[in-house]
Parts: sequence; structure tokens; C-alpha cells
Amino acid sequence: MNPSFQTRCVLLCSILVIGLSVLSGRLVQIQLVDRQRYAENSRKAFHRVEKLPAIRGMIVDRREEPLAKSIPVSTVYIDKNHLSDPKLASYGLAYQQASAEAGWNELDATAQRRRINGLRGEILASETAENIERKHLAYAVGILARPLGMRREELREKIETSKGKWVPIAKDLPEDVADNLREAVDKNWIQGFEFQNSIKRWYTAPNLAAHLIGFTGEVENTTEQGKTETKVVGRFGVESTMEEYLAGRDGWREHLRDARGLVIPGNSSSLMPPRAGLNVQLTIDMGLQAIVEEELDAGLAEFKSELGAVVMMDPKTGEILALTSRPNFDLNRREGLGEDGNGAGFNFAVQGVYEPGSTFKVVATAGAINEGLATPFTSVFCHNGVYTEGKLRIPDHKAFGNLTLEGVLIKSSNIGAFKFARQLGPKRFYEYTEKWGFGRKTGIQVVGESSGIAKNTNNIVDFSRASYGYALNVTPLQMACAYSAIANDGKLLKPKIVKSLVANDGTVVETFPTELVSQVISPATARKMRDALQKVTETGGTATKAVVAGYKTAGKTGTAKKIKPGGGYFASHYTVSFAGMLPAQDPAFVCLVVIDDPRITGINIGGGSVAAPIFQKIAARAAAYLNLPPTEPVPTPLANADP
Repeated sequence: MNPSFQTRCVLLCSILVIGLSVLSGRLVQIQLVDRQRYAENSRKAFHRVEKLPAIRGMIVDRREEPLAKSIPVSTVYIDKNHLSDPKLASYGLAYQQASAEAGWNELDATAQRRRINGLRGEILASETAENIERKHLAYAVGILARPLGMRREELREKIETSKGKWVPIAKDLPEDVADNLREAVDKNWIQGFEFQNSIKRWYTAPNLAAHLIGFTGEVENTTEQGKTETKVVGRFGVESTMEEYLAGRDGWREHLRDARGLVIPGNSSSLMPPRAGLNVQLTIDMGLQAIVEEELDAGLAEFKSELGAVVMMDPKTGEILALTSRPNFDLNRREGLGEDGNGAGFNFAVQGVYEPGSTFKVVATAGAINEGLATPFTSVFCHNGVYTEGKLRIPDHKAFGNLTLEGVLIKSSNIGAFKFARQLGPKRFYEYTEKWGFGRKTGIQVVGESSGIAKNTNNIVDFSRASYGYALNVTPLQMACAYSAIANDGKLLKPKIVKSLVANDGTVVETFPTELVSQVISPATARKMRDALQKVTETGGTATKAVVAGYKTAGKTGTAKKIKPGGGYFASHYTVSFAGMLPAQDPAFVCLVVIDDPRITGINIGGGSVAAPIFQKIAARAAAYLNLPPTEPVPTPLANADP
């Protein structure tokens, strides 16, 4: 045999053996080594997991009136990978052409599909990829623009100028609109449009209790396929603090789809049903809430102020019956919330702090009675308007001589309050301040609560000022809780805004019991304080404008100069307040009104002239709403008046 020929044969065989060996090795790698990876990639190409969003629980008031509920909505996305794929886009063009042919409607589903596949092959063979993509986009826009509420040019521009491969073009579509769009997409074999189910939160009375109810927001997540999914989560108020109960658990459905994204018939799929969230029942009464908000708005307008708060509580349970702050906002629109903490989203009733002025005098006077150092009739000398001692200088708004403890509250004497505080001494005075709950958060289930500042600085000047409500600050909620302790025989309760958690079938899953924080004063002391506070609203007291016809009313006014940003106090800018209870001896509710910087002219601005009248209007309407039996004879003109 020719050696040269033999060499060529060996070389050729070697090349064939090596090539086949490499090919065999590659096949072994694909079949054995990389089998799992390729199977996973193939599964991802046709495997789909559809999220089934859980219905978020409702928020209802104490009478089960819905305040916040969830509405199923859909978002339409553009999948540009499918939209620009000629192999997929040709389906839509084939259907467009086939459906225009004579006799199309007489064909059964199998014949129609066969005709579409035949035309699709012709289109792919005769048209360029660019033409197919362009024609399909025009076809889709022509069908979907009107159902989406857009002009054709607007929809086309939105698609063509959008960045990314997975782009939302219409959000929060109602179910009926989304269903019509889905039907149009499927019927016309349109490619590249996908739908994602979600939940939109809707507030039935968006301007009532906005700071308490709060609102939700959306969190975006990216799936393995690079698609964006959104989830609704609580951002503010009860929506945030009760998120774990309201949210529920999303479900899912998984199945195989063909190249067009249609579910493959006969393919088994897995399903995890969603679990709805629990309904949260609040303690507030929307009837009382509406009264409180209407009267606060009217009062702010009358006295030319923009910032104020009202807290109404049931003193025997700690339940918040109504709570509102101004400025306000619309829960559905959420405009003017502000990024600097000073917008409408600022909850003055819970987050705001202010020097309370004379409403704080109950700490010194009640403490002196409780410690056995004084009785309501113990008299102190008030130095005819100005008390000085070393560094101390304590002024009164009027000149008073001798006043009883009751008289100190009735006339609102700063000097008298200091005299009783000094009997307690700084140590015991600040211990009582702490027992009343000042200087720490109440623990209400609302985000962003302030603790205020009320601590012993070991400074006699600070101590003297604290006795009549300066040199410390409180929140409106803390002050309402303190007066609720007087109304509740000395028991300070944790304020409660959530009453219970309820399943969709009405089953009560959990209730939130009343929590005792401390026994601040004895029941006997509390009764004596109610007697004294009742006299504050009678002739000669500072709160005669708080009296509600037919009821004994108790309460205390507060007027405090506002602090200048650079230090010191403004001469004519005040924070005024009134803390009241009704009926006086067995209160059904405690109501605190705080108005910041009223600017009305023609009156002496104070708690008795500004905040007390607002309380009177709220309390009168609330008593009628709650059907409280009168404790006093109603004057004849009022008794005979039309309802």
C-alpha cells in the first residue's frame, strides 16, 4: 500500500474519531451534566406563575361602617420582546387578514386556527421583520386605544418612547375595563400586551379621620423574568401599624403557556389560593368624628387659625371616639402632605407638642389633694398678681389675694398653682407628672407619636413654670388621657384606637382589652377634682362658654404664649386649649380642643374665649348623638325649640 495514501487515511480517520468524540462528549454533557440547566431554561420559557393578589382587609369604625376597602384593579404592561418578535406579531396580522375574508364566521375554531397559521406562514415569507412589527403595532393601537381611553397617537407615542422591555402603559383599570381589554387582546391575537392583577385602596370618607386611618403605597419587586410587580403596603396611620393583619397573603397559579402566551390545554397547573386580610375595627365613631371635624373647621375659620386638634375619648375604656388634626388632606388624592413634616400629613394630635399652660395645673392641685397636703378649700395667698422670690417671678393675668385650691383652678392663678406645687416639692411633683403619662409615648397604634418633654431639671425656675404649664411640652393626646384619668376615678388608661380584628365571615379573631397604665390619684381625689373643674365652667370661672345646656360640664382652660424660634416668647401669639368632660360627675366622654395661634381681633385671646366655645358646640352635638340623659333642667326656650 502506498505509504502516502495510508498516512492520509490514518489522518482522516483520526480527525473523524476526534470530531465524533468531541460531539459525543458534548452530547454527554448536555444529556447528563447540563441537563438540569437546560431543562430549567426550557421550563422558564414556557412556565408562567400568575400572582393572585390577596384582598386587603377593610378598616371599619366601631359601628362597622367601612372606612377603607380594596378594589381589584389591573395594570396593562407592554412586553417589547413579544411586541417586536415577527414570529409572534405575525399571528395578529394573520388574524386581521383572515377575519376580513368572506365566510370567516362560518368556520369552526379548528378551521379558523388552520387558516391563521397558513396566512402567518405567507406573511413571514413575504414581509420583512420591520414591516411585520410596524403593521402589528398599528393594528394593536387601532383596537386598544379607545378601550384604554387614549388617542391612537398618544398610545403609539407612549409605546415607542418608553424605555425598557417591560413597561406599564395603564394603571389601576377597573375589573370590567380590564376584562374587556383582555377579551380584545385574545380575540384579535394581539401580541405584547399583558395584564397584572392588583388591589387599589379606596377610602369611603377620605376627609374624615385621615391622620388615624392613614394610607397605603406600592412596593415594586422584579421577578426572575425581569418583570415588575407591585404590592400594596401600609404607609401611614392604622394602615401601617396594622399591616401584618390587613395585608393577607398573596396566592399564585402556575401553568405552561405556548409561544403566544396562551395556556396550553390539558396542562396540569398548581394553585395556591390567596388568603384575605383581616378587617380592622377601630374605636372611632364616624358620627362623632364628623361632628368633631365640622366644628374644628368652623372654629379655625372663625378664629383665623390653620393648626388645631381635637381628641375625644371614652374615659372608662381609653377608646378614642374621635381624633382629628388640621391641616387635613384627602386620603384618595393625598395632596399637600409635605416632605418637611409641616404639611397636611403632620398629625398634630399625636405628633405635635406644645406648652399646655393652665390645663396642666391639675397636676399640682390634684397631687396636693392626693398627698393629703390640701383640700379643695385650702387657701393660699396669690400676692395680688405678681410673686417674686430671688430668681423667681411669677405673674398672674389678674390680681388675686387669697384663693382656695378650687379658686386657683376657677380663676386660673399661676401663683396659686405654684404654691400647691411647692407643697409637693419638685421630686414628688415630677413623679406625679410621670404618673400622668407626660414625657413618654402613650403607645397608641399610630405611627410617629411624640413623647413630649417633662423632666426635672433641678432648676427652681423651671419647676415654678412647670407648675402652670410652661418649661415642658405635651401632645394633645397626652393631655386628653390625663383628663380622662380624672374622669375615670384616677385611672390612667392606655389610649386605644383598634377595637378588634374580624374575619370576612364576621368571626372576631382578636380583641384589644383596656390597659391600665397607672392609678394616678385616688377615686376620692378624682371626685374632688371633678367638682372643682365643674366650678371652672360656672359663673366666675374662666370657661363659662364651655357649658352645654342641660348638662353639668367640667373642664379647664389653657392659654400659653408661643415660643420664638430664637428664644423667648411672642407677646401676642398663643396656643389655647380647653380640656372638658361631660356630664361632669359621670363623664361619657372627655374632649380636648387645641388651637394654635388664633389671630382674631376684638376679643382677649385665650382658652376660655376660643377653645371653650368650640368644645361647647362639639359636646352639645355629641350629647344629642349619644342620647345622653340631661343632668340639669333645660331652659324653657331651648326645651321648646324646634329640633
